[in-house]
Amino acid sequence: MPLPTQQNVLYLLSNGGPLAVRKANVPSPGPDDILLKVEAAGLNPLDWKIQTEGLFTTEYPAVLGFDVAGVVETVGLNVNRLKAGDRVIVEGHFGYETRAFQQYVSTPADLVAKIPDTLSFDEAVTLPVSVTTAVAPLYNPNAASRSVHFTPPWEKGGLGKYAGKAAVVLGGTSAVGQAVIQFLNLSGFSPIIATASLRNTDFVKSFGATHVVDRSLPRATLIQTIKQLTEGPIELVYDAISVRETKELGYEIASPGGSLILVVPEHVDHYKMPSGKDVRIVEAMGMFIVPENMEFGAKFTVEFEKLLQDGVVKPGIPELLQGGLNAVQEGLDRIKANKVSGKKLVVHPQETL
Repeated sequence: MPLPTQQNVLYLLSNGGPLAVRKANVPSPGPDDILLKVEAAGLNPLDWKIQTEGLFTTEYPAVLGFDVAGVVETVGLNVNRLKAGDRVIVEGHFGYETRAFQQYVSTPADLVAKIPDTLSFDEAVTLPVSVTTAVAPLYNPNAASRSVHFTPPWEKGGLGKYAGKAAVVLGGTSAVGQAVIQFLNLSGFSPIIATASLRNTDFVKSFGATHVVDRSLPRATLIQTIKQLTEGPIELVYDAISVRETKELGYEIASPGGSLILVVPEHVDHYKMPSGKDVRIVEAMGMFIVPENMEFGAKFTVEFEKLLQDGVVKPGIPELLQGGLNAVQEGLDRIKANKVSGKKLVVHPQETL
């Protein structure tokens, strides 16, 4: 079937405005890029925050969506690792042509990971943003990056290196939380304590958490419970939610000399973190496209393919929304209203009418 010249794209028409499907040209990949037919697109909290608050967005109409899964259609002249027909996933970034809520995307080939046939597109699309947001602040060795610079478990000496060191993940059922738990487990951290609704205990433990603590406990009780589960200092707290309450909780839980990773930086929610305690605060920047992450991202992408092929990293649970791109607004409204737990909302752009 010949490649179409036009596609359906879901546009955010203005800051705080509506989403609307419009026709647009199919992008042409550059020499280092691929053109990908989007089979599944994942929804994230960042999408509704961009829509309602204009985060990181100055040009409209804008395209949202950062989790992409699909099939390679064409490759640029300099691309050798990928070929037409490959099943792949990738994270959308600053360029609208890379974003998920359209039928075709053009994106740098170095950051595109092949997926095994054992993964459906809906399962695979639960991974791009959550995994990049997990690994970049944990393992990027670049001194200029926002990272705690742990030795990656896929490198020599990294697998199980941090055995016996305690870590806490706030938001264990979130997509990012699921990914963080898996990589901390590969790194050997133990105990790995996650906060979640207790009805999700088995689900969260399936990713590698050793303990699940009821997120609804009063703050003092929650802190006491977590600290009673550790025999030594808490080396790392990863706040996969990063609202004011969890940021304060994470800061209080982290031991002096430890680290606290936040997925929402201070300038976004205008909340100033406490100070006076020897805790390293890292504001995660998961996008591999930024200069300080590019080299790490390209190397990790190759290793990530191996982890997926070997079944070492597991996907989350997708929930498919019917209606193609027209279903995105409904899904974003559900995420904003905190009516999604333990699942990734997914749409099929090719089903857009």
